[in-house]
Amino acid sequence: MTEAENLLWQHLRGHRLNGEKFRRQQAIGPYVVDFVHFGARVVIEADGGQHNESPGDERREAWLKSQGFRILRFWNHEIFNETAAVLEAVLVAVECRHPLSPSPSPARGEGSRRVEGCRRARKIADRPLPPRGGGVGGEGE
Repeated sequence: MTEAENLLWQHLRGHRLNGEKFRRQQAIGPYVVDFVHFGARVVIEADGGQHNESPGDERREAWLKSQGFRILRFWNHEIFNETAAVLEAVLVAVECRHPLSPSPSPARGEGSRRVEGCRRARKIADRPLPPRGGGVGGEGE
């Protein structure tokens, strides 16, 4: 594992992120992902510049999405410099994929924060990759 993956794993392992269970270096079909939350079907990739615009990565991502997984991709510099924001994005993505609590009460404001968080998580998951070589602290720099 890279240093960025190790740092992220320190926060994800042992149910440390809000009691959620993640696995690392997990095989899913023909691919191995950095981290996965099977209950929420969320894959987390910690990447340096090696994954920019690779046809193999595009096929892999398309296959994972076809299996119902959402892919969150974080650059190494984000994991090192914005750890809290990365963990918040992961938690929001996982919570958005879990079923809602039995009876959230809109009158008490329940569920509204989650809806906004889910919108943010979708933006993170759907953001385009920066151009090759972009980003501070990426591998190969």
